[in-house]
Amino acid sequence: MPRCHHAASNGSERTPLLRERDSTLTSTDPALPHDRVDEQVVLVPEMSTTRLGLIMGTAWVGVFLMALDGTIVATLAAPISSEFRSLNMLSWIATAYLIAAAAVLPITGRLTDIFGRGPGLVISNMLFAVGNLISGMATDQYTMLLGRALAGLGGGGLRSIQNFLASDLVPLRQRGITQGIANLCYGCGAMLGGVIGGLINDNAPLGWRLAFLAQVPPSLVSAVAVLFLVKVPPKQSDKSYLARIDFYGVFMSFSCTILMLLGLNSGGNLVPWSHPLPLTTIPLSVLLFIGFIWWETKAFQPIIPVKLLLNRTILSAALTNFFTDMVIMSALFYMPLYLQVIGYSATNAGRMVLPSPIGDSLGALGAGYFMRHTGKYIWLGIPSVMLLVMATSFFSLQTESTPAWYSTSGFFLLGSSYGIMLTTTQVACVAAVDHTHQAVVGSAIFFVRSLGSTLGVTTASVVYQNILYNQLWSRFGDWTDAANEIRHIREHLDELKHLPDGWYDGVIRSFVEAFRGVWLMMLGLALTALFCISGMKQHELHSRLSR
Repeated sequence: MPRCHHAASNGSERTPLLRERDSTLTSTDPALPHDRVDEQVVLVPEMSTTRLGLIMGTAWVGVFLMALDGTIVATLAAPISSEFRSLNMLSWIATAYLIAAAAVLPITGRLTDIFGRGPGLVISNMLFAVGNLISGMATDQYTMLLGRALAGLGGGGLRSIQNFLASDLVPLRQRGITQGIANLCYGCGAMLGGVIGGLINDNAPLGWRLAFLAQVPPSLVSAVAVLFLVKVPPKQSDKSYLARIDFYGVFMSFSCTILMLLGLNSGGNLVPWSHPLPLTTIPLSVLLFIGFIWWETKAFQPIIPVKLLLNRTILSAALTNFFTDMVIMSALFYMPLYLQVIGYSATNAGRMVLPSPIGDSLGALGAGYFMRHTGKYIWLGIPSVMLLVMATSFFSLQTESTPAWYSTSGFFLLGSSYGIMLTTTQVACVAAVDHTHQAVVGSAIFFVRSLGSTLGVTTASVVYQNILYNQLWSRFGDWTDAANEIRHIREHLDELKHLPDGWYDGVIRSFVEAFRGVWLMMLGLALTALFCISGMKQHELHSRLSR
C-alpha cells in the first residue's frame, strides 16, 4: 500500500511521527508555510530499476524535444526571418517560445499536485505537437509566432513535470543521477538544436519547416506512453479542484512576464525607448510583480510560496539559475549568428556548438555520481560557475580572425559548467524542503530559469540591435542611400553578400562590435552568478523516499 504524509495537523495514528518530522523541518527552515497546507502527499512505493527507467525515460524524451525545440531556431531564425522579410523580428521567433514556457511554469507544480503528473505530461505533449505542426506549416510570421507560443506552453510542462516526477519516485541520495540524466537530455537537446536545425535547413527539400514537423510524431508517441506508464497519485484534499488553484497568482505572473518582455524586446528594436510601448509595459510589469509577491504571501494555496525564498539555499540557487540561464541562452542564440556573419555556413556554425553537449553530459552525470558517493553537493557549486566565467571570457576575447578551436573550447566549458550547476542546485532545492513543497519549489526554480532564459535572449537582443544600429549609422550615416541600405542589412543577413562597394569591411566591424557587447554582458552576468552561488547551504541527502 502507498504511504501517506499528512501535511495538515489532523489527528491519526501517524500524528506523533509527523509532528516530529515537521518539527525538524521547521527548526531548519522557519520560512516554510506549513500552516497553510491542507493536503496529504501519497508516497509511491519504491519500484524496480527497470520500471523506474521506463517511466523516467518517457519523461526524458519530452525534455530532450523541449530543449531541442527551444534552440533549433538558433540557426533557423535567419532563414525564417528572411523568408518572412523580418530579420529585425529575429528575437521574437526565439522569445515567443520562451515567454510561453515561462508563463506556464509557475502553475505546473500546483496543477500536477492536484490532477496528477501523468495528465500534465499528456497535455504538455499534445500542446507541443500542435505548436510545432503550426510552426512547420506557417505562411507568415504571425502564424509562426502562434505556433512557437503553443509549443512553448507544452514545452514548459515537459521541462518541469519530469522534475516533479523524479521527486515522487527517486530518493534524494540517488536524485543527482536522475537529475544528471535529465540535464543531459536537456543539455543535448539545447546544444544539438542549432546543429540539427542547420543540417535540415541546408539539406532537406522542405528546408527549415521540416525541423518543426519532424518533432510532431515523437511527441505524440511520448503522450501515449505516458498515458499507460505514469501512475503517480495526486495530492489528496477535501477541497475542490478549483479552490486549490491560485488563479490571481497565475494571472499576475503571466501578465508580468508578458509585459516585461514585450517592453524589453520592443525598446530600441521595434520602437525607440521613448515610445509609449516600453514606457508603459515595463513599469506595469514591475507593479504586477510587486502585486504578485504581495498576493503570494496572502494566498492560502500559492503557486509559488514566496516565503520559501527566505531559505538561503533556495534563494541562492534561484538567483544562480537566473543569471546562468541568461548567459547560456544568449550564447546559444548569438554565437551561431555571429559565426554565420563572419563566414561560416549554418551547418558549420551548428557543428561548432557540439562540444557543449559533451561538456554538459560529463558535468551533469559526474555531479550526480559525486553526490551519490559523498552525499554532498556544496563542494560543486562555486567550481561549476567558475567554469562559466572562463567560458564567457573566451567569447569576449575572440575576433573575426580567431580560429575555430577557440569558440569550440568556450562551448565545452559552457556545457560543463551548465551540467554541474543545474544538477547541484536542483538537488539542493529539493533537499531544503519536505515532500509537500517539492513541486512548488520546482515550479519556482523552473520559472526563474525560464525567465532568465527569456530575459537573456531579450537583453542580448537589446544590446546587439542598439550597438549594431549605432555602429552602422556612425560609419555610413552620411553615405548615399544609407538609411535604405542599413535597413536592409538589419532585416536580411543575405544582404552581406550584396553590399555596395566600400561597405563590407565597415559592416563586418559593426557586427563584431555588436556581438562583443553581448559577450561582455554575458561575462558580467557570469560573475554575478558566481557571487550568488556562494550562499548555498548543505542539507542532508536521504536514502529513502520517506526520509
